[in-house]
Amino acid sequence: MSEMNLYLDNAATTPIAEEVLESMNEFSKKYFANPSSQHGKGREAREKIEEAREKIAKEISAEKEEIIFTSGGTESDNLAIRGVAKANPNKKHIITTNIEHPAVFETCKDLEKEGYKIDYINPDEDGIISVENIKKKITKETLLVSVMHVNNEIGTIQPIAEIGKLCSEAGAYFHTDAVQSFKKLKIDVGEMNIDLLSASGHKINGPRGIGFLYAKIGTRIKPIATGGGHEFGIRNGTENTSGIIGFARAIELGTDREQITETRDYIIQKLQGIKGTLINGSTEKRIYNNINVSFFGIEGESLMLLLDDAGISVSTGSACSSKKLEESRILKSINVDELYIHGSIRITLGSGMNFKKADYLIEKLKENVAKLREMSPFKLEDTTETEVKNE
Repeated sequence: MSEMNLYLDNAATTPIAEEVLESMNEFSKKYFANPSSQHGKGREAREKIEEAREKIAKEISAEKEEIIFTSGGTESDNLAIRGVAKANPNKKHIITTNIEHPAVFETCKDLEKEGYKIDYINPDEDGIISVENIKKKITKETLLVSVMHVNNEIGTIQPIAEIGKLCSEAGAYFHTDAVQSFKKLKIDVGEMNIDLLSASGHKINGPRGIGFLYAKIGTRIKPIATGGGHEFGIRNGTENTSGIIGFARAIELGTDREQITETRDYIIQKLQGIKGTLINGSTEKRIYNNINVSFFGIEGESLMLLLDDAGISVSTGSACSSKKLEESRILKSINVDELYIHGSIRITLGSGMNFKKADYLIEKLKENVAKLREMSPFKLEDTTETEVKNE
């Protein structure tokens, strides 16, 4: 088969859609004024922002006043956690999980140093958080529970509606990082009892540098950066107007989820035919475009580079932490063996993926896994049957 270029790192970022670029360019030419300015051109820009805010709010069944524009998921996560902590200083207990994105996990680690009690819940071996385990930890002193909707590495879908109900009954705020699920899964913030939700534009073929925090009306939250009182006084700084327009346009785009799901399942089936292969995370409660796979006894970093030479872009984990050459916190938390952890890659599919491209991926994976295993000091034949998965 001839060489082809395959971009399979859509959980890190998606290519910006042509329709989105066109809408941003048209907007920037016509509505260039500062939306906080009181003259006519400023009011025109403000009107367009508010139209986009309403469109985005409807996507999660929220009110437009509950959408606060930010620079992306990381800022939204920080604003949610630090902002609520700042506004509610009498409560010092937060519950989160060991599989959160660094924007949540490291923020909680920082608050721990400031005297907060943080409980980190482990998932089961499928990568799913138990509602019962959160229930055991939640008390009347709990300020916030933060559990991501879809894990960014292994793609597992968490029971956030059940967690939201528990938090509502206990009087604790519930925050979910929905960066990997927004526009991919149905979200109704009211039905799911969500108080705070983070999302980002560049995960849905929109622009980078734009995201939002949904903050339910009545949620006590303070800004974490001072300034001119933008975004209802919660997120200061001149709005990224063209980014907001692009984000709103991106939510109108369609995705062939059925085709992507079928291709994902086809790839997983083929991968399971490779000896010493482990699919990480639940195969049922999993976002439709994610495959996280480990190969016994090799280095995922080396495999990623060999695939890159073949025109295939994948990652070794979260783009926000993959530059740190250390074991995946997520895979460790679901008890993946070290000799599998080190041989892990994340494949995240996008629009246009098909079986022909999938066959090329499998061909190159088999070829390069075999090549790396020839050089590896860890041999499949040196292990017991129980140590080698999918034999």
